[in-house]
Amino acid sequence: MSGGGWRIAPAQLDALLEGVGKAVSSDDERDDLVARTLWHVVAEPGDAAVGALADGAGLVAAARALIDGADPPTIMRLSHGEIGAEAAAAALTRWTPRLRSTDVVRALELAGRVNARMLVPDDDSWPDTLAALGPYRPHLLWVRGNASLLRRPGIALVGARAATGYGEHVAMELAAGLCSRDLVVVSGGAYGIDGAAHRASLAAQGDTIAALAGGPDRLYPSGHDALLRRVIECGAVVSETPAGTPPTRWRFLQRNRVIAALSAAVVVVEAGHRSGALNTAHHAATIGVPLGVVPGPITSAASAGCHRLLRDAAAQCITSVGDIIELASGLADAPRDDARLSFGTVDLNSPRGHDAGGPRGARGDRPAVVRVADALRPRRWQSVDELARASGLAVADVQAALGLLQFDDRAIDNESGHWRLPSPRKKKGEEKPESSSSRSGSMRP
Repeated sequence: MSGGGWRIAPAQLDALLEGVGKAVSSDDERDDLVARTLWHVVAEPGDAAVGALADGAGLVAAARALIDGADPPTIMRLSHGEIGAEAAAAALTRWTPRLRSTDVVRALELAGRVNARMLVPDDDSWPDTLAALGPYRPHLLWVRGNASLLRRPGIALVGARAATGYGEHVAMELAAGLCSRDLVVVSGGAYGIDGAAHRASLAAQGDTIAALAGGPDRLYPSGHDALLRRVIECGAVVSETPAGTPPTRWRFLQRNRVIAALSAAVVVVEAGHRSGALNTAHHAATIGVPLGVVPGPITSAASAGCHRLLRDAAAQCITSVGDIIELASGLADAPRDDARLSFGTVDLNSPRGHDAGGPRGARGDRPAVVRVADALRPRRWQSVDELARASGLAVADVQAALGLLQFDDRAIDNESGHWRLPSPRKKKGEEKPESSSSRSGSMRP
């Protein structure tokens, strides 16, 4: 397929790709890179249907079909039968609202502005361990900093944002000790345990990787802007979402699977009963990555999640760096099935197969409800179509989620069918919906 098949001039694509570290030498190479960018624009992280297409006819053929107006039978055929008719129809309703050439151009432009490099499976620095995620794996990564660290032995240190002094002290001790043994410390750049692990790694002149939930240009939280810039200078910041993408709760939960897959072992330093770090532990257990847990005082609510993992999961108690080394190396060649937790499987033939086994929110919400709640705004009214585009879900799934949120008083609508978060300052119907301006650049012919 020629560069023109993307509804973008080949010369423009080549310049944009060169800006993210890819000097294109053939039409096939250009097609592959643009197709990967397109799929990361139209699909949310962890969409198993995209993985099925990649394993079937390939991302380029699937992207070309999507641009040309593919129907469900075409998606079924391109997945070599892995996606059923109903699931294919649901996938198309998720993807087509985001199918714009302007968004692909914008993602490449913004990445180039912050010197983010595109990393794909054919690159020497691509971490082969991501293959353990199966159909949920990323198909490209955006890296700022030293991309070669992604292939180095790494240990994930994760935990609560609202960490105690005990938790931060332990995280710093463990991070410094791991760096002294030439291991890369992997974490998520958040407040609390993540920040302590990154700071200690930098102070020890070691290597550290921060995995982001938003695009590579969104250094979040803003209070860690300086810290994350230091990580870029001395380590690496990695993201699978396109530049310009804001972090959301759903993307944080999906980001955690990348942290787990990049690591030889995952250690939960401190976590409350509902901490997001437990989600990282679940991903680690699901793909067979050894799991370690630091115990805390039995009276501390901040360690309740750690104690739950020690009680209910196949997790090893961690009290020293030596324990982590033993965890990562001692189980490396052993069968891992016994260490896995059961967190549900995904049926690609289910209309919601892309997230049927995905993480639930703190309230126990279904993944679709979490994503729609993330997309709602407190002051701006949005149509169902706008919410579908923002959340990456089918319109029918958005409508179902809105019904649940409204029943729980977490969403309100007005007479024109627009939605927003409830506000204590204004009553229902006092604001008018903003007019949704039409966006140009459709990739459809």
